[in-house]
Amino acid sequence: MDQTFARFQPIALSLFRFITGLLLFQYGVAKILKFPVVPQFEKVELFSLIGAAGTLELVLGGLLMIGLFSRIVAFILAGEMAFAYFIAHFPRGFFPLLNNGTAAILFCFACLYLATSGGGPYSVDAMMGKKD
Repeated sequence: MDQTFARFQPIALSLFRFITGLLLFQYGVAKILKFPVVPQFEKVELFSLIGAAGTLELVLGGLLMIGLFSRIVAFILAGEMAFAYFIAHFPRGFFPLLNNGTAAILFCFACLYLATSGGGPYSVDAMMGKKD
């Protein structure tokens, strides 16, 4: 069973990278481009803390989707998500389920994993022959 699933690991890594980037990208689109309209992001200004986060999510989420500079992009996004959790969620309470910080924690560790594992074989990095 292990060998059967293990052979799909490189494909799963590339898919995981793409989906993580896509999910972060959607937050950036909602915050910066206002699509779709999300009530909590309607009044986000570009030169605010949430605007800066949206810009990172938009640009770096796009880079993560295509797999360009995957390790450094994922590392920066992991830091952004950790920062978001401790600035926006943790002050509202200790438990992530109650302070709505579950997604931030999950994105942080997903990006931390991608920073250590790379973008996988189906990425621009792999096509360019980069190892790091």
